[in-house]
Parts: sequence; C-alpha cells; structure tokens
Amino acid sequence: MSGFARHRTSRSIIANFTGFEAELLRSLAAQLVELLRNEAAVPSEATDPFEAMMDFSGPTNEPEDPVLARLFPSAYADDEEASSEFRRFTEGALRDGKSTAAIAIIDGLEDAGLPQELTEDGLHFDVELDEPTAETWMRSFTDLRLALATRLGVEDGDEDYWHSLADDEPEAQAHDIYEWVGYLQETLVEALTD
Repeated sequence: MSGFARHRTSRSIIANFTGFEAELLRSLAAQLVELLRNEAAVPSEATDPFEAMMDFSGPTNEPEDPVLARLFPSAYADDEEASSEFRRFTEGALRDGKSTAAIAIIDGLEDAGLPQELTEDGLHFDVELDEPTAETWMRSFTDLRLALATRLGVEDGDEDYWHSLADDEPEAQAHDIYEWVGYLQETLVEALTD
C-alpha cells in the first residue's frame, strides 16, 4: 500500500491495495455500519418521504457505547435539556450519513475487485475515486479512527506506551491498524489538495 495519490491524467484519486488490506478496511467499515445501526437511535423507515424528513423521534440520551458517545458527543455540555433536544433532531440523520459513508468504502473496494470472500493470496488491485467519493471516504476514515482510538484508549502524548508494546501483542497490532487508517486518511487529504 503506497497510499492515495492524484492520477496525473484523469485527476481521479487512486490507491493500490492488497487483498488483505482491502479486506481489513472492508471489515472495519462493516463493523462501523453495524455499530451505527444496532441501537434504537437508527432512523425508522417511513413510507412517506415528507414524514421521514420531518421525523424528529430520535434519541434524547447520550449513547451508552463509548464509541458512539465519541461519534455523537453532546452538543451542549452545560445544558442537558438543549443537548437532548439537539440530539433528538439530529442524531438519526448523522448516524445515517456516517453509515452511508462507511458503506461507500465497502462498495468502492468491491467495485474495484475485492471479492465477497477473499480466498486468493497475492491479490492486488487499484481503487479509483472521484473527488466527492474520496471526500466521503475521508470522512469515514475520521469515524474509523475515532472508533479505534476510543476502543484502544489512545490519548495525546501516549506514543511511548504504544511503541513499548511487543509487535505480537494484540493491543499493539490494533494500534498499528489505527495508525494505518491514519496514514490512509493523511495520504487521501494530500491527494485531494494536490
């Protein structure tokens, strides 16, 4: 994986993934989608589009899961009632947007050649994204990094701790994935601004 780059002639954003890397990224995105959809805050499917647009029956309480609480923080830390109302009107749509962005990663990888079930060793393929899709991926990378950081307990200034872990420790391997997603995000930002 060399990261994302701007294609010289088509001006699209491209990256080359191994099958393993693509499968890992698809798995992370799928886990995020599952987390976002497995709580009562998921917007209900209404048959009438206007009714669905005007559905303000979202959650009023901060999510119990620490990752969801990090992805959907309280808007007004000092005003519980205002925060509750804000959450009721916005969280359902925000969850839907984050889920749609993660699904765009899954679809993009599969459209580029990642099979439903990875059985082939040595698989390499290019992912080519237009700018709007690349921006969607970038937003989802932010969500993935926040989720991983929350689960791992990553904090500012704790790099020495992470580097002190043995490479074969599961926590160190999970942190490597967190850093890899950060690398993907960084190269994608650079490609978009190129």
